[in-house]
Amino acid sequence: MDPFKGKPPTRVSPLVLQVIQQAGQMHRKTGSDKTAEAVAELSRLFTKERTALSHRYLDDIQLADAYLRYFLPVNLSKIQVLLDELPVDQLLGSDRSSLSVLDLGSGPGTGALAMLDWLYQHDAKCAGNLTVVAADSSTAALKQARQLWSSYCQASGVIGARLTLCEANLERPLDGTSMSQIRKSGSYDLIIMANCLNELFINAKDPIGARTDWVSGLLPLLAPHGTMMLVEPALRNTSRELQQVRDRLVQGKRCTVYSPCLHENNCPALVNPDDWCHEERAWEPPDAIQAIDQEVGFIKDALKFSYQLLRTDGRTIVERQSDIYRVVSQLRELKGEKRAWLCNETGRPEIGRQDRLASPENAAVDDWHRGAIVQIERIVRKEKGGKVSALGRIERDVVVKIVRPI
Repeated sequence: MDPFKGKPPTRVSPLVLQVIQQAGQMHRKTGSDKTAEAVAELSRLFTKERTALSHRYLDDIQLADAYLRYFLPVNLSKIQVLLDELPVDQLLGSDRSSLSVLDLGSGPGTGALAMLDWLYQHDAKCAGNLTVVAADSSTAALKQARQLWSSYCQASGVIGARLTLCEANLERPLDGTSMSQIRKSGSYDLIIMANCLNELFINAKDPIGARTDWVSGLLPLLAPHGTMMLVEPALRNTSRELQQVRDRLVQGKRCTVYSPCLHENNCPALVNPDDWCHEERAWEPPDAIQAIDQEVGFIKDALKFSYQLLRTDGRTIVERQSDIYRVVSQLRELKGEKRAWLCNETGRPEIGRQDRLASPENAAVDDWHRGAIVQIERIVRKEKGGKVSALGRIERDVVVKIVRPI
């Protein structure tokens, strides 16, 4: 069963692969090639031993090379699929003479490169109007960010795009000296924090509160139409912590959710401690990553992550309606029926359609996939023994549509 229902996979652009290969060759001139071993070590730190992950792991030449060759293409692709969700008129509008982006916890400029490449692939002229401020605590990572940026601009012929580097401890107050470059760069059309928020304030008395305050302090740096992009690993703890930050921000009316949530209520996935909300998108790994996977025994054939796109102007990915839902699980084919978990302002219901009730009106159910936004005309919950079933049913005559496949 295809969990993506034939949706074309995201691919890393040849230009990005070219600049990564060039940078990787320079790395290997200064150290032995133990990429697979370092990838396995980073993966262990990212997933099973997160408390042992140093803020300065990219200062280690072997780990930095592993991140460059394996994790950077993956994380860049996650950012780019989310760029596809944002309002295109704000990123490619003909009246926009500039686009300003802040890449926080940038590492080797993953967000900066993702934005530059995304713009170039959509409209090469717009790429020349891009300005990015990349902030990280690692001098070595920022140096590599400059190298990747320059190599991409040279290979693509992009002229005018600017990258400003800012070495800063992101746990310091925003009004501190080390963050002055971030503040003086003005308002941003997009602020990216990719796989960064969960690494901040780990030792704080209230990590969720500290992260909430940190994000809240960044929101005034957004342009009125701007977006805050928070991307986190698709692990239970990191995903649930992201949703807790989201809930506190929304409860405090500091922002609204553009995507993925279709409501501003508390996240229903937090009710059960074993639940969490994450995405899975179709992805075609480059040959170099497939080779590393074969060596270490990994399978990186999809993009898995959790995210929040936050705004202060109230704009949402689709119009909020009680009959519009986000699919938050794979479509499960059971004996005689198909089921999926959905989410909107009414909660996180499980919805099913029996195969015998399939019809042209509800045929869209067959194409449901994680992340899709769907509309259901009517959901039936049957009563048995005085109790209403938690499982919602779609009848033969109910109209089902896919509003946005994502």
